[in-house]
Amino acid sequence: MTFTFNHTNLNVCDIERSVRFYEEALGLQVVRRKEASDGSFTLTFLSDGKSDYLLELTWLRDHAGKPYDLGENETHMCFTAEDYDAAHEKHAQMGCICYENTAMGLYFINDPDNHWIEIVRKK
Repeated sequence: MTFTFNHTNLNVCDIERSVRFYEEALGLQVVRRKEASDGSFTLTFLSDGKSDYLLELTWLRDHAGKPYDLGENETHMCFTAEDYDAAHEKHAQMGCICYENTAMGLYFINDPDNHWIEIVRKK
């Protein structure tokens, strides 16, 4: 029996704001969207265009606008930056760098819902 990564889901308060963030900050593109016929949820899948792995953003009508409880926020995704220095500069300009460890050569950005995303150099 084998398994392959498919997607990661993040619940968000404002789907359009989150999509704009992931497009601008990480160059992800929307590849699929599913809206419930009763308007209770919207699922938006984004891709890096290079791998089969997707990011699924979920908006729930009954939770819209209320911040999610992320606990101690120790869960995160990680992206490799082809040009780490340019990525760092872009994220600094966006004001979304929330933690940096220069000794380890990595930093974290946070999305509009405060989900943390690690950025590392390409090896």
